[in-house]
Amino acid sequence: MRTSRPRGRPLLRTSYAEDLALLDTPAKRVSTAVLLVAALALPFLLADDLLQLLAVGCVAAIGAIGLGLVTGYAGQVSLGHAFFLGIGAYTAAALSGDPDGRVIGLGVTDIALWLPAAGLVAAAAGVLVAPLATRLRGLYLAIVTLGLVFIGQHVFNEWSALTGGAGVGRPAATLEFLGRPLATTDATATRDQKLFWLMLALLVVFAVAARNLARSRIGRAFTAIRDRDIAAGVIGVNLPRYKTVAFAVSSFYAGCAGALLYTVTGFFDPGSFSLLLSVQYIAMVLIGGAGTISGAIAGAFFITLLPRLTRELQAWVPFISTQPNEVPNVFQVETILYGVLIIVFLIFEPRGLFGLWVRARNYWKAWPFSY
Repeated sequence: MRTSRPRGRPLLRTSYAEDLALLDTPAKRVSTAVLLVAALALPFLLADDLLQLLAVGCVAAIGAIGLGLVTGYAGQVSLGHAFFLGIGAYTAAALSGDPDGRVIGLGVTDIALWLPAAGLVAAAAGVLVAPLATRLRGLYLAIVTLGLVFIGQHVFNEWSALTGGAGVGRPAATLEFLGRPLATTDATATRDQKLFWLMLALLVVFAVAARNLARSRIGRAFTAIRDRDIAAGVIGVNLPRYKTVAFAVSSFYAGCAGALLYTVTGFFDPGSFSLLLSVQYIAMVLIGGAGTISGAIAGAFFITLLPRLTRELQAWVPFISTQPNEVPNVFQVETILYGVLIIVFLIFEPRGLFGLWVRARNYWKAWPFSY
């Protein structure tokens, strides 16, 4: 007969179901509910330009979660995330594009079709790269995945029938579901409000799926490989299989994020998928907190909102220009900040923003005995 848990003992669990629960304490359930309600209310409180930026942040968080799975959980360093984002973006754009247009288009405009397809094509590319992960690790694997970015840039620049060509580009995928546009202004809501709600809903779905994966047998195998792959192989973890799964799942998330990323702006070109984009996603994972889903989300929003903050620097530092052809300018400051923030967090708080949150939470949980 199961006994009831004593009140006031949230960490005392009497069953495996309680121990494996997604939100295993009342505080987590309440805080998650409050956070979701606040996020849903944001479109009524913020201007459309900020909502558009937050919608991009939601999509970036999906891609950061994918990179976090292969790097933070499985310990496989990948610098080629921009390559998989590009595959997803062009797959979705080609599927939903106009068949009579100047670039490849198949006219499949439903998001229920082109979004999974973009993820699956990117996942297939990840599976092709995965055998390298079984032979290489650390710096060698990082260099190999870095090469994917330059291969992708060359292919995207030269395949003008698909990409539209360098400096020209093509329209992004069309946001429709069952023939009904999802991002149009009407009497009920503006385009940016609908975009934010849609991207927020997709982020919740992808985040919950990743969190459940991390708590599963596959996720425990990822963690064992990250901590010590030789020891994991000795205890029976199939290293080639789980490294392949890690790259496939990460690439699937990247493909879906790439497919959605430019639907907000409606247009993109091959130059969008450069090494800087990969560095931005590495910064999201490291600054947010490697090995945590919530850390990847926090890091994605932090990096997405960073350019908006640097645009305000000129009011405080007049010699920083907003013109790209002048030195120094805000774009150079942004690039420098990515590197500086990565270094600062790795040295002073390796757990990132998630680690700062844990410190603050533990301090107040133990207050007034928080020494």
